[in-house]
Amino acid sequence: MMKSRFSTVAFIVTLVVAIVATKRGLFAPSNSDHNPITVIDFSELEILPVADAVGPESIAFDPNGYGPYAGVSDGRIIKWDQHERRWIDFAITSPNREGCRRTGNHEESEHICGRPLGLRFSDKTGDLYIADAYMGLLVVGPDGGLATTVATEAEGVPFGFTNGVDIDQRTGVLYFTDSSTRYSRRNYLAAIITGDRTGRLMKYDPGSKQVVVLLNNLTFPNGVALSQNGQSVLVMESTSCRVLRYWLQTAEAGNVEVLTQLPGFPDNIKRTSKGEFWVGVYSRKGKVLEWALSNPWLGETFVSLPLNTMKLASAIARLRAIGLAVKLSEEGDVLEVLEERSGSLKFVSEVEEKDGDLWFGSVVLPYVGVYKKNTFKELKGKKMN
Repeated sequence: MMKSRFSTVAFIVTLVVAIVATKRGLFAPSNSDHNPITVIDFSELEILPVADAVGPESIAFDPNGYGPYAGVSDGRIIKWDQHERRWIDFAITSPNREGCRRTGNHEESEHICGRPLGLRFSDKTGDLYIADAYMGLLVVGPDGGLATTVATEAEGVPFGFTNGVDIDQRTGVLYFTDSSTRYSRRNYLAAIITGDRTGRLMKYDPGSKQVVVLLNNLTFPNGVALSQNGQSVLVMESTSCRVLRYWLQTAEAGNVEVLTQLPGFPDNIKRTSKGEFWVGVYSRKGKVLEWALSNPWLGETFVSLPLNTMKLASAIARLRAIGLAVKLSEEGDVLEVLEERSGSLKFVSEVEEKDGDLWFGSVVLPYVGVYKKNTFKELKGKKMN
């Protein structure tokens, strides 16, 4: 018994070391003339506070340019009213709203209230497509209200953790991810540390109303973004810290390749008007943690421990949370890195660039952050020492 307890304590200590190790910046300074790292001053960030909820994870603007819209922890889709300077309710993903409007985090009730993650508007119809972690792939019309179900399974396997979504505006076809069929969003850490490989990339054709699995056996597939020419789709594989490119057209159709390897855990990815991509990175990946993730039995052991150890690990993970955004070229080259080090902008889940402004979403913070165009231009002159 004593030996078993010692092994448990030793394992927890190892995981703690893995999570809190590496306090330096995610990207080392470049020795070349081009250093892509810009350190963000949080005081220059405009804050749009969210009332009674947290985690505006994904950000979207409607076809008329209004918004942004964001999904939050109590199952609501909220819309920023620029004139009134406040968030207003737009849609919900579950009809079960009892107990959902309490203040704060709603992790214990999100399977009832819904947890909207990826958001994407159809430019043609004005419909908003929603990847809800528990309710599946949903859609709501331009006037909002209760979202309706589009799909909850693929090839007979129910979605376990619907996450990212993008739309081909030319065809209306949707590309989306199911991060795990084994673990729900509340147990995302277990999916990562066990090396779970039940994630999928799928597409939904609104014409045939069919869901097709494009890729299986992915390790926590997260955000998705279609290339500007529509020939490929990029997928964030969070556990492996990889950006994958799945070819939809050309002679490479059906093939997948690693486009970029990131030294941190990527969340969502959004394409810019120029065809480049912003990636939100929510945590560092140190050497010790990299070793731990390469040995899935460690994660399986940890998951089998009492529940409070999982909560401890989750809390510790937040200690090393960072505010990081990486801009990639179409070919996966790192063009720009924005890093906020005070801890005020952390767990960056998404970066949406619109009219030169940068909008930051987060999975845990109670606000959306904005860098205005002029401020962002000034930031480019501030490189990391």
